[in-house]
Amino acid sequence: MSTAQQAPDILSPEFAADPYPAYAAMREKNPLIWHEATQSYILSRYDDVERVFKDKKSEFTTDNYDWQLEPVHGKTILQLSGREHAVRRALVAPAFRGSDLQEKFLPVIERNSLALIDAFRETGSADIVSDYATRFPVNVIADMLGLDKADHARFHGWYTAVIAFLGNLSGDAEVTAAGERTRREFAEYMIPIIRDRRDNLGDDLLSTLCAAEVDGVRMSDEDIKAFCSLLLAAGGETTDKAIASILANLLMNPEQLAAVYEDRSLIPAAFAETLRYTPPVHMIMRQSATDVEVSGGTIPKGATVTCLIGAANRDEGRYGDPDRFDIFRDDLTTTSAFSAAADHLAFALGRHFCVGALLAKAEVEIGVNQLLDAMPDLRLADGFDPVEQGVFTRGPQSLPVRFTPVGA
Repeated sequence: MSTAQQAPDILSPEFAADPYPAYAAMREKNPLIWHEATQSYILSRYDDVERVFKDKKSEFTTDNYDWQLEPVHGKTILQLSGREHAVRRALVAPAFRGSDLQEKFLPVIERNSLALIDAFRETGSADIVSDYATRFPVNVIADMLGLDKADHARFHGWYTAVIAFLGNLSGDAEVTAAGERTRREFAEYMIPIIRDRRDNLGDDLLSTLCAAEVDGVRMSDEDIKAFCSLLLAAGGETTDKAIASILANLLMNPEQLAAVYEDRSLIPAAFAETLRYTPPVHMIMRQSATDVEVSGGTIPKGATVTCLIGAANRDEGRYGDPDRFDIFRDDLTTTSAFSAAADHLAFALGRHFCVGALLAKAEVEIGVNQLLDAMPDLRLADGFDPVEQGVFTRGPQSLPVRFTPVGA
């Protein structure tokens, strides 16, 4: 097993600038690394990360979320296991699939996307990140929950602070304090709304959560607040970066962008390949419940395990030509890419597979379709080269584009 001194350092500026060469080096030479600074074991190969996520032998837990997530969200569904987890997931999952998603929330997604596009569709230019991607998923979630979208700036500030806290691998004290302050501020905002909604149920997701019951169990105010906090952060940050990344990847591959323009049924394939090639979340942590043998050595019981999704999704042992963006690749299954049977790792797998995967798929499909409709000759602004930023989550910070307005 390698130590951090012998292997690429995930906290280095070089890694933050471009982690992919480091990922390749890890997979080849250092598939298991003890990283002193984060006090964790780092896994980079697809088979190892897949094994942790599927966890068929109960070798890994989410006990580490007690310190990783709870300080900013409160106790969430991600920390639960066994029957407690199954019941809580059964309470929230129906809102994110089937008829609820189709009938209640697709119109919400379409309406919010169009409202943002209307602000720039006649201008001939936009920044996909600041004008659209950072706003769209947060507006959708606020609308779904029946919250006031006038509070968008607060929601965005809160989820930005939460994501910074989760990605605070170097232990910056100011980032930690801002994350903990966000938990208090969000609770002060949400708890009165939850209590009022219990007495005045409507058609929104928050009302659904307030009324949901499985086997006589209902969610407490704190349960609902923690889930809403998690939804804003996970649903905001990841979909934000996914939309920016899918368009950046297509713009950098003009022949594939042309194919998507011609055949919009390719959008799910483009999204699936984006999740593989440039996933919004590059690492997820678990905790070992026992000594576990993996590539490169043994992880001892009770250790924090950092699973590098960004590395595993480019494992040459799993994908052909993995460093090439290719929406037509034959080793990634689009039909299962947004389910727990996915053959990429961007949504995790197993019992903690992302509950919002189908919501994200709907947002990306609707959003990209509407953007392409409004921008028929979409191109990057002159001289601009999209650059990813971030370590824990990663995506373009800016994506200025030009287009000829429809009808101009």
